[in-house]
Amino acid sequence: MGPELKSKMAIYRLLQNSPLGPEEIAILTDAYERTLRALCLVDRNDPITDLIAKKIIELEQRGVREAKQLSALAIKELGVSPP
Repeated sequence: MGPELKSKMAIYRLLQNSPLGPEEIAILTDAYERTLRALCLVDRNDPITDLIAKKIIELEQRGVREAKQLSALAIKELGVSPP
């Protein structure tokens, strides 16, 4: 498994049976990666990565469709601060 796939595991695992198309999945994975970078999270096994993935999916279901906005809202709603 390559480093890129491993870094996206939480979001891919949660989206594997999703009815979303490739474009929507690309936006969600971009938002997920942006959020992890913003929070300086490098341990993809950290439980917070699952919470982030779930929050990004929840925000998309509420109508947010842009990766940058998904990331910013996920950080805000989870109440976490970048270092």
